[in-house]
Amino acid sequence: MHAYAHDPRSDSYGAEAVAALADEVGVAAAQIFKTLVLELSTGGLAVAVLPVPRTLTLKAAAAALGAPKAVLADRAKAERTTGYVLGGISPLGQKRALPTVLDDSALRWDRVLCSAGKRGLEIELAPADLVRLTGAVTAAVTG
Repeated sequence: MHAYAHDPRSDSYGAEAVAALADEVGVAAAQIFKTLVLELSTGGLAVAVLPVPRTLTLKAAAAALGAPKAVLADRAKAERTTGYVLGGISPLGQKRALPTVLDDSALRWDRVLCSAGKRGLEIELAPADLVRLTGAVTAAVTG
């Protein structure tokens, strides 16, 4: 676990985590992952986990999750479904486990960091453990 002082004025939670932890923990920015909640055109919610510096390709994420299309879920729905607040949504320990896609770039690292369930707290783990614990599929979902 890695904690840092979250600035409540910050609205770029991933960039804040990178700025606070990359040098301190000794990881590249691409090893710090963000969690985005998606609404699939098939009617459910899902999670995409990708490096903070990268941008999600919604079409690729939808395809990896078996849906024709996906959009970012609205904040209230994401928070209500996962049990976490935006900026602290973790792929782990959600109120209701959601289908998950992990960007395949994670597999080139021996360890990655992702939210541990609150702003200012990250968990470090092996990508294989993240896949196992979330039941994630891996796919190229960034552009």
